[in-house]
Amino acid sequence: MDLFSRCWTALRTVIADLPDRDFAQPSGCTGWLVRDLVCHLITDAQDVLITLVTPAEDKPTRNAVTYWDIVDPPTGDDPLDALTVRLAAAYEEPRLLRYHLDDVGAAAGRAAELADPAGRVSTRDEVLTAGDYLSAYVLEWTLHHLDLTAHLPDAGEPPAEGLARSRELLEEIAGAAFPSSFSDKDALLIGTGRRGPAEAEKAELGALAARLPLVLG
Repeated sequence: MDLFSRCWTALRTVIADLPDRDFAQPSGCTGWLVRDLVCHLITDAQDVLITLVTPAEDKPTRNAVTYWDIVDPPTGDDPLDALTVRLAAAYEEPRLLRYHLDDVGAAAGRAAELADPAGRVSTRDEVLTAGDYLSAYVLEWTLHHLDLTAHLPDAGEPPAEGLARSRELLEEIAGAAFPSSFSDKDALLIGTGRRGPAEAEKAELGALAARLPLVLG
């Protein structure tokens, strides 16, 4: 629960400090500018709020690892992705995106702090404990923090503990460990296809290389 808050706060702080010009820079999400990614994060924060106030009585069907499905790589045809771009453009000014993210994002952070880790919540027709749900979002925040700063070298990096935990989650999803020579950041970028492995890295990956990228949905 605490790691969720640290990762989410770090991500929102970087966005709050971005100069306006950086919102028009490309992000690490193919086809999305930084402004589009920030718009997506507003939707993510809304999802967190909705899930944490959607209690469930059934036994959990997913945990922090199985929350994620491995899906086909995006083709650019997803109408929700297109909607995100249109919504982001409708904000017109970066300050409006910042304001909305700060407003909804702060509320999502408070809801996470107040949540009972053992309490059960429902999302996507599945049941998880609130603790597992928020743990799954550590990976979401960390990957999108890397996306946000992909072309912004002066922006702050994700918290080290968030990178380490996200690597653990990705390795559990993959059912295999990344080479110990890989930094946590490189394991996440290569593992999720945000960058391709160099030849030497591919050799170290061995059989795992053929299963990459792991596109999570």
